[in-house]
Amino acid sequence: MLQKDTVKKLIPIMFAFFAMGAVDFVGIATNYVKADFSLSDTLANLFTSMTFFWFLIFSVPTGLLMNKLGRRKTVLLSLGISLLALVLPILQYSLPVIMISFSLLGIGNTIMQVSLNPLISNIVAKDKMSSALTFGQFVKAIASFTAPILAGWGVILFGKWQILFPFFLAETALAYILLSREKIKETAPDSVSGFKECFALLKNSTILLCFGAIMCHVGIDVGTNVTTPKLLMQKLGWTLEQAGYATSIYFFFRTIGSFSGAYILAKYSNHKFFLGSVLLMSAAFVGIFFFNSKELLYICIACIGYGNANIFPMAFSQAIKTLPNRGNEVSGLMVMGIFGGTVFPLLMGIVSDFATNQHGAVAVMILCAAYLLIINRKIRD
Repeated sequence: MLQKDTVKKLIPIMFAFFAMGAVDFVGIATNYVKADFSLSDTLANLFTSMTFFWFLIFSVPTGLLMNKLGRRKTVLLSLGISLLALVLPILQYSLPVIMISFSLLGIGNTIMQVSLNPLISNIVAKDKMSSALTFGQFVKAIASFTAPILAGWGVILFGKWQILFPFFLAETALAYILLSREKIKETAPDSVSGFKECFALLKNSTILLCFGAIMCHVGIDVGTNVTTPKLLMQKLGWTLEQAGYATSIYFFFRTIGSFSGAYILAKYSNHKFFLGSVLLMSAAFVGIFFFNSKELLYICIACIGYGNANIFPMAFSQAIKTLPNRGNEVSGLMVMGIFGGTVFPLLMGIVSDFATNQHGAVAVMILCAAYLLIINRKIRD
C-alpha cells in the first residue's frame, strides 16, 4: 500500500505520463496528413520516422544531462518543448509546420521518456518499480487510445482532426504546472561519465538485448498505429474515418494490458508474463496476415495491444536492475531504443510500397515479435 505522501508525488508524474502519450497520436495523424497532402506510404511514414528519429540523437545526452540538471527539472524541460510542439499547428496548419511540430514533439518526448521513468525510482520502492512503470504506461495508453477517437470526433463535428493539438496542449500545460510545484527528493547523481563510457554499457549482453527489445516494442507499437487503419481500408474497403477507430482498439487493449500488468507484475514472474505477452502477439500477427473478417481482425488488433502493453516496462526495469548504479545512463540507452519508431515504420512503408499492400508492414512486425521471443530468457524474475 502506497503512503499518502508517495501518492501525492505520483499525481503530477502520472499527468506527465498522459502528456507523454501525445507522441502516439502521430500514428493516426500521419494518416490524415497523408490524405490532406496526397502523400505516398513511404513519405507519410517518414513523418512518423522523423518524430522518433530524435530518440537516437537526444536519449544518451539527456541521460548525461540529468546527472547535472536533475530528473525533475529535466522532465519540466521536456514538457516545455512539448508545449511548443503542440501550439505551432494551432497557429498554422501546413506541411512544413507539421514537420517542425512532429520533430519538436519527438525531441520533447525523448527527454521526457529518459527522465520521467527513472524519476519514479526516487518515489517508489525498488521492488515496486516495474509495477509503477507499468501503471505509468497505463496512463500513457489512455491518452493514446483517446487520440484516434478525438480525431474522428473532430472530423465529424468540425471537419478538423487537428482538435488533438489544443486538447493535449491543455493537458501538458497542467502537467507542467503540477510538477513544477512538487518537491521530489532525488538520489545523488550517478558518477559523471561521457558518451564513450555510456555506450560501453552496451557490452553487457542484457543491456544490449533489452535495448533491442525496446526497439522492437516501439516498432510494433508505432507500426500497428500506422498500419492497421490502412490494412482495414485495404481488406474491408473502409474510409479512413471508419478505419481510424481500429487504432483505438489497439490502444484500448494496450491500456487494459497496462492496467492488469501493474497488478500481475507486482505478484508474478516477469519472465513468464513477458513470454506469454510475446506468444499472444505472435499468434495475432499471423492471424492479421491471413484473416479478412472484421471481427477476427479486431480480435487480432486487440491481442497485439494487450501483448505489447508491458514489453517496455519489463525490458526497461530489467536493464535498470542489471546496472542500478548507472541508472541515468542506462535510461538514456533504453530510451534511445525508441528509435525503433523511426527504423521499423520507415521499413514497413518501403516494404508495403514494394509489395503494393500492407502485408509487407505486417511481415516486418512479425520479425520484431520473433526477436522478442528469442531474447525472452533475459527477462528474469
